[in-house]
Amino acid sequence: MTPRGKNRNWNFGTNARAVAAAFALTSVFALTVAVAPAMQAQTFTVLHAFTGGGDGSQPSAGGLTSDNAGNLYGTAGFGGSYTSSCKWGGTETGCGTVYKMTHKGSGWVFSTLYSFNGESDGYVPDQIVSFGPDGSLYGSTYWGPGTGCTGNGCGTVFKLQPPATACRAVSCPWTETVLHFFQGYPNDGSQPAFGYLVFDSAGNLYSTTAWGGPAGVAGNVYELTPTGNGWTEYVLHNFTGGYDGDASWSSVVFDNAGNLYGTTTFGGASSSGVIFQLTPSALGWTENVLHNFQLSTDGSGASGAVVRDTSGNLYGATESYGPNGGGTVWELSPANGGWSFTVLYAFTGTNGGPNGGLLMDKAGNLYGATYADGAHGYGNVFKLSPVNGGWSYTSLYDFSGGSDGAWPNSKLTIDANGNLFGTTELGGSGQGYNGKGVVFEITA
Repeated sequence: MTPRGKNRNWNFGTNARAVAAAFALTSVFALTVAVAPAMQAQTFTVLHAFTGGGDGSQPSAGGLTSDNAGNLYGTAGFGGSYTSSCKWGGTETGCGTVYKMTHKGSGWVFSTLYSFNGESDGYVPDQIVSFGPDGSLYGSTYWGPGTGCTGNGCGTVFKLQPPATACRAVSCPWTETVLHFFQGYPNDGSQPAFGYLVFDSAGNLYSTTAWGGPAGVAGNVYELTPTGNGWTEYVLHNFTGGYDGDASWSSVVFDNAGNLYGTTTFGGASSSGVIFQLTPSALGWTENVLHNFQLSTDGSGASGAVVRDTSGNLYGATESYGPNGGGTVWELSPANGGWSFTVLYAFTGTNGGPNGGLLMDKAGNLYGATYADGAHGYGNVFKLSPVNGGWSYTSLYDFSGGSDGAWPNSKLTIDANGNLFGTTELGGSGQGYNGKGVVFEITA
């Protein structure tokens, strides 16, 4: 599989086959596996195994969003509609989907809300979808439409609205509107990836792009503001690819003063990425680099969501390097007018650490998924708990690469009962690279 951007192994060729039979857009699927963690019983369940047809394929970086009723929403990067606009290596891959998981009785019902066509709306939805103040879903596509940005298109920001009237059908498609078409070099970013869109109290949304901008390949942080005629983009910071950072594969998070925080995957003093702060003023936004990653000591390749707790501490992860070679979980805390960086946990292996960022529960525990760590090398779900001034690590589930999934790339989400939900990029209906990914649940 050829990488889309970061240092990871995407298997487009193997999973880009057109599906001969149409897939029914609803299914209830359950594969339950008993987990044997150190302290308490956990149950792992596959809620849906993707087929690559109308349901989609490879929910790589999407992760899941929940509503107040406990329904889950996510994206699949491929599958769905197969058109000539959505190709990789000359093979039609499918353009991707947005889907919903509805909890009914003891099972879950899967439904496809929208299938991208790649011609007018982009393809490869690669960020977690977010609910806006109006109840609509907002997200982005990594590529399309058009032939800019090395022939694949530069990506979009989109909005999905539910049907205006109650829908009694099993499948009720939502209506999509493109809010912004990225232009890439030199005045705009391109390829928004991982993370999610963040709203402020005025309804403006914020996120990052991995590439584009004046440097061509360094990306930016942007704001989209609703106006009478649509949405207007403001670039808050263009990364140069140097000491200020290069290629942000993360979302941004606000503090109470209106500052934004995020990470870049590359750039900085050691070309291993940075943690940055953007501060607003009447003259615009000013970037401050709060930490430079140093490869062997604290990791490289930070991506996904940055978490901020009520004390102003920031938490995140790197996918590689660090003391044990496999990435890290880190904390950045305000201290004496500056910032103090701490590695909370170091993973083993190579490029096996978390890609999708972290989740924090109300008790202050951190949860994440590694891409290729774990007992079998197909990734795992872990928990870090604060204990006596330190952190205790527990592996909640190790993926086998078979029907349970392989290579989780996503951020986890948690419900009111403490149950965890996430996705894997591959595995599921086929072994390893031959699978199309799964949606899973780990019960408390």
